[in-house]
Amino acid sequence: MRWLAVPVMALFLALMLYATTGLPLRGEPQAPANAHVSPYYIEKTIEETGTPNIVTSVLADYRGYDTLGETTVILAAGLACLLILRRGKGL
Repeated sequence: MRWLAVPVMALFLALMLYATTGLPLRGEPQAPANAHVSPYYIEKTIEETGTPNIVTSVLADYRGYDTLGETTVILAAGLACLLILRRGKGL
């Protein structure tokens, strides 16, 4: 069964490398994120959120549920680590 892991991982790597060929170049001005999303956030942040800091408004207002999910995952991982390490002390 171990011999199967190498071709599967090689196939996965090839698929990931192929998928990156369709991405725009980093910092390309005509990329969708630079041409549409960023200008919208820059122009509408204060009007829609009332927050003068663009980074804070994106993380807290526009992507609030995403940030909450990431924080929950980090909290769960931290608690799991604490429980595992605490359990090892009693042995």
